[in-house]
Order: sequence, then structure tokens, then C-alpha cells
Amino acid sequence: MYITQAFKALHDWWRYLVGLLIVIIAVIIGQLPFTAAVMVKVLKDGGGLQDIDETKMMSLLEPNLNLFLMLLSFAIGLVGVLLVSKYLHKQSFTHLTTSRKKIDWKRFWFIFILWGVISSSFVGIDYYLSPEDYIWNFKLIPFIILCVIAIALVPLQTSFEEYLFRGYLMQGIGVIVKNKWVPLITTSLVFGLLHIANPEVDKLGYVIMVYYIGTGLFLGILTLMDEGMELALGFHAANNLFTALLVTADWTAFQTHSILKDMSDPETMGLMEIFVPVFVVFPILLLILSKKYKWTNWKDKLFGQVEELPKEDYKILE
Repeated sequence: MYITQAFKALHDWWRYLVGLLIVIIAVIIGQLPFTAAVMVKVLKDGGGLQDIDETKMMSLLEPNLNLFLMLLSFAIGLVGVLLVSKYLHKQSFTHLTTSRKKIDWKRFWFIFILWGVISSSFVGIDYYLSPEDYIWNFKLIPFIILCVIAIALVPLQTSFEEYLFRGYLMQGIGVIVKNKWVPLITTSLVFGLLHIANPEVDKLGYVIMVYYIGTGLFLGILTLMDEGMELALGFHAANNLFTALLVTADWTAFQTHSILKDMSDPETMGLMEIFVPVFVVFPILLLILSKKYKWTNWKDKLFGQVEELPKEDYKILE
């Protein structure tokens, strides 16, 4: 029902094309402050703009300012997605989010806390086993500022990605092709490939795309099996927020005043550290969630057809 309910809104294929274009423009507008700040910094230091690559851009500004400006573009993008859904498609916020009558925030907080504890434990265990790979990076005032920025903006960043991929595009592609597996695979691939410009890819190689695409697939499965985005929203928010607060590295997209700084050589990272989350941890999480929320009929929910509603059941949502 999560994809099917998009039939109740204005769902012409061209609306999704125009809507996606509007969202892209919104993101570009949101990136202008960051780009302007980097240009001012480079020119002030007497450098040349032609020498600045994406990785270097991430480290030019003070970490908290860098994080704020970087996340700002996602916040503007989220506004774009919500406005497109409301005014171009006449779809309610609830119907973009879930097939339930109202958004189930208990689901959001359950997985947010669960994954927050698990991901933090992974960092703690690695620090205990390999303390030589880390340095203590904690500074009280910068960390407090980081907390304010991260708590306010990281959920907006992750919500933008979820509402765009697992929401707007999942529903849009689904009502156009009238099945579930095409939007699941397509949104997962595009979600992963959009991370290809991240500095992690430059350091770890394209094998890291297994993690990005696998994460997109995991979030898509969550959305389709649970008939709503609450679990995907909670997982993604916890994943990025706890990472931003706990650990950073010179070669990651998030440069922050986190508690720890990873000083290990990323080129020595084994395939296990990339494959284990996708092929071990995520399936275990799916098993736990399937038991808790009593998911059934996996084949139809992930690969079944999207049946168009009878004309008499159409109702444009005001």
C-alpha cells in the first residue's frame, strides 16, 4: 500500500520529472553558501580555484562551519521535496511518509536508539582492540557547537535522502512501472552511485560502493516491508548522527570536532569491514525487525505488482 497510495495523488510521469528537476535546483541553491565560503577562503589565502578538488574543499573551512554549510544544502533540498510533493502532486506529508493513518514515531525511535547503541558499540570495540588507530579529539566548546549543528541538521540531511529516494522516487517509479522491484533496485543504485564523489571512494576504491548501494537496498527493503519510511528515517538519522559525534577522519565526508579521530591508513581497510555490515549486520537487523513487526509475504512486498486503484477510489489529497 505504501507505493499504491501514490495513485491517490497527482501521479503523471511528467510531474515526477519536473519535481526531480526542482529538487535538484533546490540542492544547488543550498550549495551556494558553501561554495562561496570556500572561494572566499581560497582567495584570501592567495590560492587558485583551479587547484581545489572535492576532497580538499572538505578540509578548507573550520570543521563546524564546514559541517553547517554542507548540511544546509540538504535542508534546502528537503524543503524542495516537501513542496513538490504538496503543491505539484497534491500529496499529504503523511502519505509521502507512510501507509499508516499517521506517522508511527515509535518505529522511528526504536530503530534510532537500537542502531545508535549498535553503531556506537562498534566504534567502542574497535577503539578497545586497536587504540593505536585513534587519537583523542575531544574539545569541549567545539564539541558542544558540533552537537547543536549535528542534532539540528543531520536529521534533515538524512531525511532529505530518505524522502527523495525511499519516498518520492520509490512511489513515483512504482506507480509508473507498476511493480516494486524496479523502484527498489533503481533507488538503491542511484542512492549508492551519488556517493561516488565522496572522499572515501578516492581512498578505499570503488569497492566501497558495495556498502553504499547495499545500504540503499537495506533502507528500501525496510520501507517496502514495513509499508512506510519510519524505520528507514530512524536508521539513517542514527547512523549519520552518531558517526558525526563519535569519530572523524581526514579522508571522510564528515569532518567534525568528534570525540575520536581515526588515524589508521584507509588503504589497509579489509574487505570484511565493507562486506560485513551489508551481508551480515543488515540481514540480522531485518530478521529482528521482521519478528518485532510481524512482516510476512516478502516476495509480494518486494517483487509484486503495484495495482492501480479503481477510478472511483481516486481522491486528490488536499
